[in-house]
Amino acid sequence: MKLKNSFFYTLREDVKDEDSKSGNLLVRGGFIKKTSAGVYMIMPLGLRVMKNIEQIVREEMNLAGANELLMPCLIPEEVYIKSGRRDNFGNSMFTLKDRNNRSFSLGPTHEELFVQAAKEKIRSYKDMPFNIYQIGTKFRDEARPRFGLIRVREFLMKDAYSFDTSLEGLDHSYQLMFDAYKRIFDRVKLDYKIVTADTGAMGGLLSEEFQAVTEIGEDVLVLCDNCDYASNLEVSKCICDKKEEKVAELPKELVFTPNAGTIEEISNYLGEGKEKFVKTLIYKAGDDFAAVMVPGNRDVNELKLSKLLGVNEVELAALDDVERITNAKVGFAGPIGLDCKIVMDQDIRYMKNFIVGANRTDYHYKNVNISDFTVDYEGDIKNVIEGDTCPNCGHSLVFKKGIEVGNTFKLGTKYSDSLGLQYLDQNNQLHSVVMGCYGIGIGRIMAAIAEQNCTEKGILWPSNIAPFQVGIVLINEKDDTQVTLANQLYELCNEKGISVVLDNRDERAGVKFNDIELIGVPVRITVGKKAKDNIVEFKIRNQEIEEIKVEDVLDKIKDFLKQDMK
Repeated sequence: MKLKNSFFYTLREDVKDEDSKSGNLLVRGGFIKKTSAGVYMIMPLGLRVMKNIEQIVREEMNLAGANELLMPCLIPEEVYIKSGRRDNFGNSMFTLKDRNNRSFSLGPTHEELFVQAAKEKIRSYKDMPFNIYQIGTKFRDEARPRFGLIRVREFLMKDAYSFDTSLEGLDHSYQLMFDAYKRIFDRVKLDYKIVTADTGAMGGLLSEEFQAVTEIGEDVLVLCDNCDYASNLEVSKCICDKKEEKVAELPKELVFTPNAGTIEEISNYLGEGKEKFVKTLIYKAGDDFAAVMVPGNRDVNELKLSKLLGVNEVELAALDDVERITNAKVGFAGPIGLDCKIVMDQDIRYMKNFIVGANRTDYHYKNVNISDFTVDYEGDIKNVIEGDTCPNCGHSLVFKKGIEVGNTFKLGTKYSDSLGLQYLDQNNQLHSVVMGCYGIGIGRIMAAIAEQNCTEKGILWPSNIAPFQVGIVLINEKDDTQVTLANQLYELCNEKGISVVLDNRDERAGVKFNDIELIGVPVRITVGKKAKDNIVEFKIRNQEIEEIKVEDVLDKIKDFLKQDMK
């Protein structure tokens, strides 16, 4: 690509409405342009980077035996109703009507259509295993789009689906995809962790996430530095290693606690540490309400809570409902005397003489024990915190933040059961097909790489992802010798399959250097005054400039690319 008379631009100033380093640099570098909240144009440079990522993904998917196809974006809404997922997507699904008043959606995900495709092939056990995938656009009406390409409403995704006759077959297909994913993320040089996660709206038997480690990540990764334990916060187990307190149970005591409706306030008022408190929160769980108890220094894990109660989701009850159920202002709820289900975190069983709300405004109970109330559900319903015990090895857990760039699911028969995908076995008996699902966010990879690898001056793309591997800067476009040499080097790179950009614009050298750095070209060759002596400047980013002979340029480029792509 020659920049003169091409569609190329950069911005000198930071972008005000971008809230991440990657979003700011991608907009400034002319890779993307926001059209509305969570929706972006992918400009020529951005498309080059995304195509490079796609190529790596495609190579590894094909190597693992998957076959590529392409699904439509416009999907009859009844497809999701039939699979039972329409309600799960709720307002996040874009919907529309056609001229015949039939309901359609812009596909948020494509499991249902892949099942339809598989039905064209599957009749008997002999028709499996196989894996099919696409790289296509998804649409989700995110409530809060942010961080550039990381949380958007329209995005490019690779999704693949494996089809097997048994769970053992699924294990094999899953491992093929899992290994392919590791190769993909290694090749694009992401710093990533693989964590166990919730299956969520996808459902199924197992979910694992590939998380790019970065401070702006929306997910909290729970890790152990001593072993390979890695989990998303929402599913990370809290090990109950408490021992019963060796103290006598005291009779409960009603105490006046005026205007002390938070753990902080009541702790200060009574002069007791937070570990002496049990907080009670009123939750709406399906059509019912529950009083949820956790230690005063812990937070409720709503995913764990919903699973314990056997409901799809839970949410904090409205203020009016809290006051009606507790007969008190918010902040004074407790388990004693409540006419609703009582849910208790497992650690509370080992506490003695703790403090709870009295279901009476401005009052709490001291010296409460579990013999003072009835528990309907008990289990691990709190979030882990840093320093908690690792479930695997007993060492302490640490936290990092991550951006989910890929996920793998063992779906089992969830979709084949609901959509009637079956096969005949050797004895002519019908069985449901066993499925796996494997997704990668192409745009998210692009944003995560930029987030992890950048300076204030620009993005540090790996050479196999960069829009161009080599940037040739022509200092004086009116000097025939320089022009001739720059064009010769440009043609040489093209002949050798090296992606190259020639900056032959009528701009100052400093502008050209800054733009090459901003867009993240790893190798810069400057053709200037010494062109007449067959000498150019050779610079690898973050290294010193070298003056080298023109005949050595190609070898220098090849040596760098060989090392950078290891």
